Amino acid sequence: MNIRKVDLNLLVYLNVLLEERNVSKAASKLALTQPTMSNALKRLRELFDDPLLVRTAEGMTPTEKATKLKPEIVSLLSLAEKITQPDKDFSPEQSSVTFRIMCNDYIEATLLAPFIQSVLSGAPKINFDLFGPGDIRLSDLEKGHIDLAINRFTSLPKTFHQSSIWRDNFCCLLHKDHAYTEQLSLDSYLHSEHVWVNRAGWGAETAVANQSSGHKLGWVDEALAQLDQSRNIRVYTRHYGLAGLLVAQPQLIATLPRRQAMLYKDNQDLRIVRVPFQIVPIETKMIWSPLLQHSKAHQWLRRSLIEFSASVADR
Repeated sequence: MNIRKVDLNLLVYLNVLLEERNVSKAASKLALTQPTMSNALKRLRELFDDPLLVRTAEGMTPTEKATKLKPEIVSLLSLAEKITQPDKDFSPEQSSVTFRIMCNDYIEATLLAPFIQSVLSGAPKINFDLFGPGDIRLSDLEKGHIDLAINRFTSLPKTFHQSSIWRDNFCCLLHKDHAYTEQLSLDSYLHSEHVWVNRAGWGAETAVANQSSGHKLGWVDEALAQLDQSRNIRVYTRHYGLAGLLVAQPQLIATLPRRQAMLYKDNQDLRIVRVPFQIVPIETKMIWSPLLQHSKAHQWLRRSLIEFSASVADR
């Protein structure tokens, strides 16, 4: 039997006919005319090559084949009803799900750590699995294996959905006894030694030496290049958290997104001061696969992150 040629509505009619055992009652229950139901019974008999219902002294009685078909039809219709129901609204209090998110340690520390802390108690069955930019491939996101990627993105496939998280300005984080705190000038900045914090972006980073051979080092050094200047970089790292540790003594300056630097605002030995030149703010976005666009759980995650990000101050 070719299922594509079968009118599946007939199974609905047969289920009601077997329940009512009466053509008129079945027609009334389905809001059909009696001739329509009689025609449906005729087609069903042809389809199954069986009378299905026969007249006896007790009325219309199911045949042996009809009796065997009944539980299978009920199961099939129950499944059809289940898969055609719209998704229920996501309930963070009761739903069980693991969200997989790709981000760097700047986003982990400034956004995801406080966000996760804010939802843990009210969402006891929601878990989080965090990946670094070098841990996944673009295809992982395209296939929906990763829920969100949060980072700076210069170019993306048009199929991805995206939403802006925030724009963050830059500042200098350094020890309170560093000479730059006394003279916030470009000359003083350039004569200091620096921590470079950046990474290539998406995917595994190739082993390219960070030298001044035309290699773009990131926002800070691109801004300096506009002034025909460069800084003395002593340490290169891809981890923002390490920069905060390196400036614990008065020798190095770390030029960081302000929200990252603000994590140290209560450290009595460190200072957060201005950068002596203009740097284009860093724009952070979250992106996701179109396969997850209509997921209720995913919609909750995106909405909650956007709302929470507005509470993370950069001042």
